[in-house]
Amino acid sequence: MDAGATYVEYCGERIALDAERRFFIGREADLSIDDNPYLHRRFLVVHNENGLWWLTNLGTHLSASVSAGDVGFSATLGPGARMPLVFGETTIVFTAGPTTYELSVFARAPQVKSVTRPEFSGGHTTQGVPTLTESQKLLIVVLAEEILRREGTGASAIPSSAQAARRLGWPLTKFNRKLDNVCDKLDQLGVSGMRGGGGKLASNRRTKLVEYAVSSRIVTREDLPLIDAEAARNAAG
Repeated sequence: MDAGATYVEYCGERIALDAERRFFIGREADLSIDDNPYLHRRFLVVHNENGLWWLTNLGTHLSASVSAGDVGFSATLGPGARMPLVFGETTIVFTAGPTTYELSVFARAPQVKSVTRPEFSGGHTTQGVPTLTESQKLLIVVLAEEILRREGTGASAIPSSAQAARRLGWPLTKFNRKLDNVCDKLDQLGVSGMRGGGGKLASNRRTKLVEYAVSSRIVTREDLPLIDAEAARNAAG
């Protein structure tokens, strides 16, 4: 198979994906995993939108664990949720009834540049959401710090707002205000999990924010020095 091809690998079999059509995974799908009655007929779909590969959970009650060990990313893809596949190799694990399944998606990711293109504002480079300011990016980096530093670290490593604020040397009020602003911007862009019912801020928005930012490469390990630089500036002041 072409080394540059995008494909799904399951039980040693590799299935090449076509960017022009959706690839369904489930009990009765393009990749029929098993006749397990607990598994949705069409549970997951891998699809290409504008040059970027996505994974979407079509299920109503099953979730999938998604991880990319080389960048220390792990997340849970719940029913109705989707995420971009930007890691090269992504491992997907899910359980239906008594059985657990594992498969991998190998997706070319040069399109990441279109998601995290550099923006210039006031002489500083900011990556990711076009309107993301330097301080807003710092907020995301400090929330994702442990996940970016340690391979295989999950959402439990995300600090509280108070811990993150102390790490940067910010007042908690400043941190919360900027967190509100970031979540508002991402919510307007259609990122799920930023708000709960009735337009209220979601209680687990820090987790969703980190999952989105790491999976979309808005923040990477290369951004980690920003934290100590900001902490040193504030300590000196």
